[in-house]
Amino acid sequence: MTKKILTPLFLLAAVYFALSADAQDKIIHGMVTTFDSIPLSGAEVRVKSTKQTILTDSLGRFSVTVNPGDKLKVSAYGFYNQKVKLEEKIKFAAINLKLKPGEKNREYAIGYGHVTDRDKLSALANLNSNDMDFSQYSTIQELIQGRFAGVQIVNGEVIIRGINSINSSNAALVVVDGVQVDGSVLNSIPPTQVSSINVIKDGSAAIYGSRGANGVLIIETKRGDN
Repeated sequence: MTKKILTPLFLLAAVYFALSADAQDKIIHGMVTTFDSIPLSGAEVRVKSTKQTILTDSLGRFSVTVNPGDKLKVSAYGFYNQKVKLEEKIKFAAINLKLKPGEKNREYAIGYGHVTDRDKLSALANLNSNDMDFSQYSTIQELIQGRFAGVQIVNGEVIIRGINSINSSNAALVVVDGVQVDGSVLNSIPPTQVSSINVIKDGSAAIYGSRGANGVLIIETKRGDN
């Protein structure tokens, strides 16, 4: 009598634990970059629930096992840490770390092997509102010309690589909150609403196609961060 009762209970318990284990085991693949294009090798990816920590490979790729609704903490020397909440249906996590300002942090990024191409990183420049007060500038054009050496605003166009008469246009591509826009949009963005500004000067701009041939100005506003 006892065996007949326990056997079904045992089977139900076995099925329950099997289903529970299966629900918890989910593999997430991802990639860690900076400036949306440069892969970061050796970046640390930590899973909140299990404390599992792995390092990205030479192409910035990683794979981790997570629980439903888990979170990742991604860090690398010279960059701001980033926490990522994993939605239930997500299978691939694209994580873009922001480089901290200052030459020391660029040296960290290169010295610790996160970025293997020194020339590529030195062709990039960035500013972040967490590290300086943008409100001291009356316009975003003044901010850009005052803080990025060699960058000019000529007739409303952003010039990063200098004027070249061979090209029909010398204007850099302007991207605001992930959307490609006309340079005139800068007139409507108060410096106090800017979260970060990135300038890409070299081949890293290739991800934007032919429109990035003259360099790329990337602006993230505080509204876009929300």
